[in-house]
Amino acid sequence: MTIRTRQRLIERIRKRVLIRLALGLVGVVIAMAVGAVMFIFWGVYNVSALQQHTEPVYTVLTTALDRSISQRAEEIDVPSLDDPAMAQQGLIYYRDKCVQCHGAPGVARQDVGKGMTPVPPNLAHTASNRTPAEIFWAIKHGIKMTGMPSWQFIFTDEEIWEIVAFMRQMSKLSPVEYQAIAARVDSKETAQTEEAEASSARSGTAPEVLPNADRGRLAMYGYACIACHRIPGLVGPQADVGPPLAGIGARRYIAGVLTNNEDNMVRWLRHPTQVDPLTAMPDLEVTERDARDMAAYLETKR
Repeated sequence: MTIRTRQRLIERIRKRVLIRLALGLVGVVIAMAVGAVMFIFWGVYNVSALQQHTEPVYTVLTTALDRSISQRAEEIDVPSLDDPAMAQQGLIYYRDKCVQCHGAPGVARQDVGKGMTPVPPNLAHTASNRTPAEIFWAIKHGIKMTGMPSWQFIFTDEEIWEIVAFMRQMSKLSPVEYQAIAARVDSKETAQTEEAEASSARSGTAPEVLPNADRGRLAMYGYACIACHRIPGLVGPQADVGPPLAGIGARRYIAGVLTNNEDNMVRWLRHPTQVDPLTAMPDLEVTERDARDMAAYLETKR
């Protein structure tokens, strides 16, 4: 057998081996895909909140969460968080929105926090193990499939940093120290609440920036509009509690009573019961800026 003939034979064998390996790999992928479909279709996975994730699943999800937050928080500029007044204001927000699920030193979670899967983390521990930028990102954007909502349409960035400042302090507090600080805050609560409302300044004022349809799309999630409406481009429960919003930008009227233009859409989004006292659409406390952005997004639905 000549050298050239031997080389051709070896090349043929190599190609056959590669083809068989490729076919085998394709077969494995197809089998895995079919298995995954059947796993879902037959309802094998128990979605009960009483059944915690298995250790491998929990490890994979936690690792994915950690890496996702870490990557997205890298570009965040962290302000100074050492002002005691900043942390004190953050305590007010924390007790109003966070303690129900996460608890505090010596303060138990409420029922909703006890029954969630996965269980919401102890934020005193979180503040010791995550950077301020990572905490800020998680509060602002939320974490899907954990019950952690996005707070960016409730709190300004400055207010979220105040929560972060308090969390950093909370990680060093005993239950007795936490209660002492909370008591001092309670003694000034009225004044601080008024200051918080003034700092928010989010109602009845003209927007300082042009309406942003992309941000409006996020706001439709943030205000849970998808819970009642079918909205093109948004994934949700597809519930027909309210009318579908496909083509809303081309409709002549809003709610059958208002001419469809930007100002009226903003009015409807912010104060629906003032427009129609019999409407089932609740007042969601939509801010002026958010309503402008939502109106810009809905205008694109034609």
